[in-house]
Amino acid sequence: MNDVLAVVLAGGKGERLEPLTRDRAKPAVPFGGSYRIVDFTLSNCINSGLRRVLVLTQYKAMSLDRHITLGWQRLLCRELGEWIDVIPPQQRIDEHWYQGTADAVYQNIYTLEKERPEYVVILAGDHIYKMDYGHLVEYHKQAGADLTVGVLKAPASDSRHFGVIQIDSDHRLVGFQEKPAEPATIPGDPDHIYASMGIYVFTARFLFEQLCLDATRPGSRHDFGHNIIPAVIDTHRVFAYPFLDENRKKNEYWRDVGTLDAYFEANMDLVSVDPQLNMYDEHWPIRTYLPNFPPPKFVFAEEGPKARRGQALDSIVCQGTIISGGSVERSLLGTNTRVNSFAHVEDSILLDGVDIGRHARVRRAIIDKHVHIPPGTEVGYDHEQDRARGFTVSEGGVVVIAKADGVDHFIEPEAMSRS
Repeated sequence: MNDVLAVVLAGGKGERLEPLTRDRAKPAVPFGGSYRIVDFTLSNCINSGLRRVLVLTQYKAMSLDRHITLGWQRLLCRELGEWIDVIPPQQRIDEHWYQGTADAVYQNIYTLEKERPEYVVILAGDHIYKMDYGHLVEYHKQAGADLTVGVLKAPASDSRHFGVIQIDSDHRLVGFQEKPAEPATIPGDPDHIYASMGIYVFTARFLFEQLCLDATRPGSRHDFGHNIIPAVIDTHRVFAYPFLDENRKKNEYWRDVGTLDAYFEANMDLVSVDPQLNMYDEHWPIRTYLPNFPPPKFVFAEEGPKARRGQALDSIVCQGTIISGGSVERSLLGTNTRVNSFAHVEDSILLDGVDIGRHARVRRAIIDKHVHIPPGTEVGYDHEQDRARGFTVSEGGVVVIAKADGVDHFIEPEAMSRS
C-alpha cells in the first residue's frame, strides 16, 4: 500500500443531524460512547495498511481537527513516510467553498500530485462500517481498472439516498443513476439495488485528468456521482467492488447515520446483548482518542423502596462517569458524565460531561455535551413540553437537547421537584 494515497472527505454539514451538527462537522459527531464517526474510516485505513491519509475538512472543523490531532496523528511516524494530515480549504485554485466531492479533491490536486501516488482511494468520513481497503485496491489492480467503485446491496426503497449502479457479469459498470426515484434493480432481485458506498479507487493519473476536465465543464456540479462517474462509464474501465465486511457477523454492517433517528438506532443497537456492530473485535479494532479520565464508578447500594442504588443495566458507561445513586437502563453514557441520586435514564444517549440532577427522568433522548438537567426535570415524557422548551423532537420521537454555544446549557425545571 506504499503507492496508495487515501483522501477522506470530511467536510459535510450534516444538516439532517442538527442540532448535533450545529457546532461540529458530521464526522466529528460522537458515536458509541467513546468514538467519533470519523474513527471508523480512519481505523479502516490503519487496519488496511493505508498510512498516507489526507482528511479534507470544510464546515465547523475545529473539534474534528482537534480530535485527529490528539488521537490519530501520533499513531504514525512521519519520518517513515506515514501521516494523517488535516487539510482545510486552501482556495488555491478559486476563491469559493468546495462545490462538490470532485471539486474538493480538485482544489487539493497540488497536494495529491506532490505525493506522487500510483493510486488514490477516495473515502467518506461519515459512515459506520468495517472494510479492508487493501482488498479493494488489489481488485482494482487485478482488473486493470481506471476507476473502481465500492458497492453494497441495499433495499430498492432506499434508492433516493444512493447512487445506483448497474453492472454486467464481469462487474463492469454499464449504468449509473444518482439518487433515482425509480432505480434499476439487481437482475432477478427486484427488491434490491447495488448502491454506491461513496468509496472510489482511481489510478492517480486518470483521476487528475478527469478532475481537470470536469473543472472546465460548464454546468457541472463537480461531483463524483453526478458528473465524474457517468462521464467515464462508456469510455474507460470502470468496475464495481462488492462490499466485503470485516465485522465478522452474519449480516453485513454499513450505516449512514445521517438522520437523528438513524443515529439513535445505531447507537441503541450497541447496548443489545449481541449487537450487529462488534466493537470488541480484536481482529479489526476501532481506534480513537481517549482522554485521561479515571474508570467509571457506581455508588450507593441502599435497600428499601426509597433507597438509592447506583446501577446501569444493558448500557455502555465510559471513563470518568459516576452513577451516584441513580439508575440507567439501555443507554450510552459518554466520558465525565454524572447521574445523581434518584435520577433515572433510559433508552438515551448522554454525550460527554452531561449532568443529570436528582430525581430527574430522561427517556428516549440525545443530550449533547455539558448539558445540565436540573433536579426534578422530565425529558422525553411530554413532547409538547419538550418542544416548548426549544428542544428538537425527531420524527421517531427522540428528544435532542443541544449544547448552548459551548457552555453548560441549563433548562428551566417544571414544578415537579420530588422530596
